[in-house]
Amino acid sequence: MKIDVEKCQACAKCIPFCPVGAIRVKQKKVIIDADDCLECGVCARSGICQEGAFVRDELTWPRILRAEFSDPMIPHKKTDIAGRGTAEMKTNDVTGRFKRGEVGVAVELGRPGVGTRFTEVEKITRELARLKIPLEEQNPVSALVQDQEKGTFPPEILQEKVLSAIVEFKIRFEQLEGILKLLEHLLPQLDTVASISLIGRSEPDGRIPLEEFLTQKHISFYPNGKVNIGLGRPLAEP
Repeated sequence: MKIDVEKCQACAKCIPFCPVGAIRVKQKKVIIDADDCLECGVCARSGICQEGAFVRDELTWPRILRAEFSDPMIPHKKTDIAGRGTAEMKTNDVTGRFKRGEVGVAVELGRPGVGTRFTEVEKITRELARLKIPLEEQNPVSALVQDQEKGTFPPEILQEKVLSAIVEFKIRFEQLEGILKLLEHLLPQLDTVASISLIGRSEPDGRIPLEEFLTQKHISFYPNGKVNIGLGRPLAEP
């Protein structure tokens, strides 16, 4: 995203709308820092600029990734899913992707106000590759991995900055404790913020093994749930 200096009146009303503070005043002119800009389009879509000074360039590889991971209106070319594009564990009640005895894990790096670069995302994918844990296939982060054995991305994308990226994978329940210990060690080393989401099936008697595990390990968590209605015939088994 750029600013047309001929149209811009330097009113600076657009500055609060940038989720990562990439719009700034420099020498009495409003500019967009190209390195920090996520190409999310929030500034233009806000409608705050009455002069229409925002200009979106034709984005090419690898900068197009910024828009694909930050602008909910732009689909990922490799997955045809818009926004961050994860396959979303919350659809499990219909898709049945996770069976009993399995745990789905999603590690989200970056948030509005911070963002993240693929250098940080790669720190997670490298560790998972070392443990031979496959990534969720229908996920745009997974689609970018160039070397599956090493969990590495193409070098040219590592400095691209995005609003957030979600690394998603599935493990056996007995692997969970080891994975959480790994993430507990790894996440503080990241140059961004991160959150962990988990999903597990309940038992026929109503017990929730995942909730019991987290409680026993004194791990704080926030229960969340969503029922998807009208998505077709459920594939999940009772």
